[in-house]
Amino acid sequence: MKKLFQTAAASLIAMAAATSYADEIKPAVVFDMGGKFDKSFNEGVYNGVEKFKSETGIEYKEFEVTNPSQREQAIRKMAQRGSNPIIGVGFAQEAAIAKVAQEYPDIHFTIIDAVVDLPNVQSVVFKEHEGSFLVGVLAAMASETNTVGFIGGMDIPLIQKFACGYAQGAKYVKGDASVLSNMTGTTPSAWNDPGKGSELAKSQFDRGADVIFAAAGGTGIGVYQAAKDAGKLAIGVDSNQNHLQPGTMLTSMTKQVDVAAYNTFKTAMEGTWKPGILSLGLAENGVDWALDENNKSLITDEMTAKVKEAREEIVAGKISVHDYMEDNSCPSL
Repeated sequence: MKKLFQTAAASLIAMAAATSYADEIKPAVVFDMGGKFDKSFNEGVYNGVEKFKSETGIEYKEFEVTNPSQREQAIRKMAQRGSNPIIGVGFAQEAAIAKVAQEYPDIHFTIIDAVVDLPNVQSVVFKEHEGSFLVGVLAAMASETNTVGFIGGMDIPLIQKFACGYAQGAKYVKGDASVLSNMTGTTPSAWNDPGKGSELAKSQFDRGADVIFAAAGGTGIGVYQAAKDAGKLAIGVDSNQNHLQPGTMLTSMTKQVDVAAYNTFKTAMEGTWKPGILSLGLAENGVDWALDENNKSLITDEMTAKVKEAREEIVAGKISVHDYMEDNSCPSL
């Protein structure tokens, strides 16, 4: 009886602590260029924080960055208003988070897609090269021309990381496969230029590609439309984008940014939030490829088996996918 009483008491204390954290939490999120309805990276984060709100009833503050100068201002304003934790969406917020987090050491910050080494910052990064390898496998197997394409957004190492993993996956199944690669631009506007995405896609189709993977934020919408118009295939990114052009989208390389955002708020509420680096790949179910009713007719049993084999070998360490960000090179491109 005494042990039962102690267990019950401990449970009540834990519940009280959780309630206390729930009373104190004032979550906030700063979305980056492209906005929370970009049908890609930002929207994945939005889905995660919305799930938290629907489950807990706790509202969150938000801001959508429309030009680079707003990043630091928005994050600082959230901190000044007592928001805690604060999520910064995207690598471009690294400098802003690093500066504001030092000014407010008692506030918890989470940055997605970059690393800030401070005692009150949690950095969530993904092994995009591993997920891109898998969709590269599928692209090469679906291709009838032995030529596949990649269109990135802003020309930065992170996006080259996607391109490199994709090329490795394509050559894993077809060593003589050709991989075309283009970046949309060198400024943040490269994430939201569907017209340029369509133009680049048409050029790659003219050069023989019949499957294109777009890692370009809102620019990818133009790639997918061009693929539909040409009767070719496209691959989405970050969120499951298969529904955007059913029958055209071969698959999507997904990053669980929704889970990262949800967990930031949830662990803060429970008092278990921790700083440091979270690196999420295939082994951690942080990246994957999407299969649903919108693309199942395009994925054969042979393709499913091959991508399953590749996944298992990557997780087991039998396949080492080169990470472009380690030395800014890609043997497969």
